Amino acid sequence: MSQADSLDTVKTAKYKWPQWLGVLALIYVLISAVSLIGTGFQEATGGRAQELFAFATNPYVGLVIGIVATALIQSSSTVTSLIVGMVAGGLPVAIAVPMVMGSNIGTTVTNTLVSLGHMRKKNEFRRAFAAATVHDFFNLLAVVIFLPLEIMFGLIERSAAIVANALVGDANVSMSGINFVSAATAPLVDSIETGARLLPSPYAGLAMVVVGLVLIFLSITYVGKLLRVLMVGKAKDVMHKAIGKGPLTGIFSGTLITVFVQSSSTTTSLMVPLAGAGTFTLRQIYPFMLGANIGTTITALLAATAVTGPMEVPAMQIALVHVLYNFFAVALIYGVPFLRELPLRGAERLSRLASKKKLYAAVWIFGVFLLLPLCLIALTTWL
Repeated sequence: MSQADSLDTVKTAKYKWPQWLGVLALIYVLISAVSLIGTGFQEATGGRAQELFAFATNPYVGLVIGIVATALIQSSSTVTSLIVGMVAGGLPVAIAVPMVMGSNIGTTVTNTLVSLGHMRKKNEFRRAFAAATVHDFFNLLAVVIFLPLEIMFGLIERSAAIVANALVGDANVSMSGINFVSAATAPLVDSIETGARLLPSPYAGLAMVVVGLVLIFLSITYVGKLLRVLMVGKAKDVMHKAIGKGPLTGIFSGTLITVFVQSSSTTTSLMVPLAGAGTFTLRQIYPFMLGANIGTTITALLAATAVTGPMEVPAMQIALVHVLYNFFAVALIYGVPFLRELPLRGAERLSRLASKKKLYAAVWIFGVFLLLPLCLIALTTWL
């Protein structure tokens, strides 16, 4: 490296350090907000969260809540962080698991909408729409496989419980003994709680939940913007170098870049124009999309570190449910050749139809993100 290059690197680092401090500050706000939601939810429900969410004991309703909330908020990270806070406030993990699964479906609407920007050019739209909807098909297939298994055996919930107990369950052998997060976030959380408790109960608890949700949304939104400024250039370099070198490299790079930019919607949406332009094929992009599913789970894990006390294990457990669900889905579906091909075939066929008649694209978007939730709700009335 030349002396001029070294000076440029130093100048760039000096220029970026305030942005990195901003990222750390926003992560601090995120973790504090989850702790605030846990306290507020517990106070607002008077410890009767099970009764409050009795309507969601049907897993299909929980799935719908996850789909609709994430499609509206446009951030699975925000929704799963909110779910962690609600579990910390008493929401049973069993009710929260289908919500987490639903958030995986809801987050895919972003890149599907991005693909519509290519509608004027038939071949370009066909490639872009296929790249977007392969993510939809994969996440739908994952729910079709794992939701029945979860209902029958509680596979993911139990696996997450084992890991959560190992991490934070026993103070003598776990991370809970050295958990400094609660102490670090206490000043911000306590000051907001003090202000909220000027209101009578249960409104004080509701105020904490609302403030916590707003803080989560704002912190994730702005940390995403800062990280995109700091990392997207590097992320694109990693992406161009990694994609096409094999599925494992694609999955790893998708995971890594999503951790960098803290948004699977951003990561997958970056791929859609590249697919439309023909830079990468659908099969090259497919594993990258799956890595994004895994990478987005880091936010809920960070959020769970805010919780201490009796609800520490359940909060960590639901965060780990998000991790294990996505990991198991990638391992099973991508690992089995027959299952691996299903999202590809579905996306290719749908994109061919949509490129000929744009109505198919509209039917798909409204069908998955509106009609499917309505049908699931209708199904629950007959069960």
